[in-house]
Formats: sequence, C-alpha cells, structure tokens
Amino acid sequence: MTETRTVTTESTTTTLLELRAVRAAYDAITVLHGVDLTVAAGRVLALLGPNGAGKTTALRVAAGIHPIASGELLLGGRVMSGAGPRDLARAGVCLIPEGRGVFPNLTVRDNLWMMTCTGRPRAEIEEIAFARFPILKRRAEQIAGTMSGGEQQMLALARGLATDPAVLLLDELSMGLAPLVVGQLYEEVAEIARRGVAVLIVEQFAAAALDIADRAAVLVRGRIAAQGDPDRLRDELAAHYLGSAP
Repeated sequence: MTETRTVTTESTTTTLLELRAVRAAYDAITVLHGVDLTVAAGRVLALLGPNGAGKTTALRVAAGIHPIASGELLLGGRVMSGAGPRDLARAGVCLIPEGRGVFPNLTVRDNLWMMTCTGRPRAEIEEIAFARFPILKRRAEQIAGTMSGGEQQMLALARGLATDPAVLLLDELSMGLAPLVVGQLYEEVAEIARRGVAVLIVEQFAAAALDIADRAAVLVRGRIAAQGDPDRLRDELAAHYLGSAP
C-alpha cells in the first residue's frame, strides 16, 4: 500500500461520478440490482468481485454503453442517465475496455494520431503519451500488435489520456500481464488520480488495485456486498468471493 494514495486537496471532495440505485438488465435478466457507487476527483475506487458479478456492466453503464433500467447516472452532480457514450466522452468520461482496445495493425504513432478526433493536435498528443510512457516513443513506428501486452496496455492508457478525461474507467487492467508490469501500470494510474482524475477500476484480481485504491467495493450477484476501506476489505475479500460473508 502506498502512503501517497490519499490526496488532501479540496478537489478530492468533489464527486465526479455517481451511480445511484442503478438497475441494469440484458433482456429479461437483471444484472445490477440497485447499485450505488461514488468516485471523487483525485480518488481511486476499486470495484471487485467474482466473474459474472456485474462489474463490467457497471462500467458500461458509467460510460453510456449499456442502458439503465432504473436509477440515475450523475457526472459532476448532473444527471446524465440516458446519455450516449459520445456525449459522456465529450463530458470527460474515458473507458479503457478489457482487451486494451488498440488497433493492432497500426503503428503506435498511428494509434495515437487517431485521437486527434478529440481536437488536440498530433504534437500535443505525442508529447503527453511519450512523457507518460517513454517506451512508446521508442516504439513509435512499431506495429502495435507486435508489442508486449504491457506495452499495448500503456498505449491504451496513453490514448485515453489524450482525451484529458475527468473520469477514467479501467476494465481488468491486469488481464494477462506479469505482476511486475501490472505494478508499473498501477503506479501510473495512481499518478493519474493524483492529478485530479476520478478513477474507477474493475478487477477480478484485487491485490494491485487495492494497493492504490482510496476506497473499494465488492459486487456480488449484481449487488454491493461491501464497501469501504481497502485494507479492511482485503481481509474480507475471500469470504465475499466464496459467498460466505455475512
């Protein structure tokens, strides 16, 4: 656990993302049953739970990709329920999906240049990306799909940061990566949060996420089973995953 994970500026008290009593379904099957979550500026919330708990659906709701059956999605205190992914992206929400979401047949530079759709010039996008992840500068002309999984995840994060997000949503950042690489990526995520971004991390494998999280929540069968201090939930996590927690 890092000593620097809690930011004590005034901005950290500002709730940027809130799911309020959110229910969501796929056809007739309800997946989220009245989920409440809040993420403040400069803070990291780790959303944990077993496979099939509804974690990715919660992220998709927050990004406007999946509709809300009932409840509310708020961004900066403004109700955004029903807004589409493009509108939420323009409002500052950035989703890094499971599987990294880079274009494997394009070079690293071409992947970055595609983010000029945000209105930022190429030079500025490259400056941000290469300052955050220097290895991407060395790989600029390399085909993205030939890089390691960790490097591709860095590229996905760099692309997301090009949008200058207020809210960053991360789905299974550690998927298929070595523990050392995961630790390095999460150090970058912690730094992103320290700059005032609200970060919501979905992870099945909890250790790295809990190390940088300010708060954690456990989602089980579409309901929040526990929420609070990461260190306390770390001790209780196995019981929640196995269904034996009270």
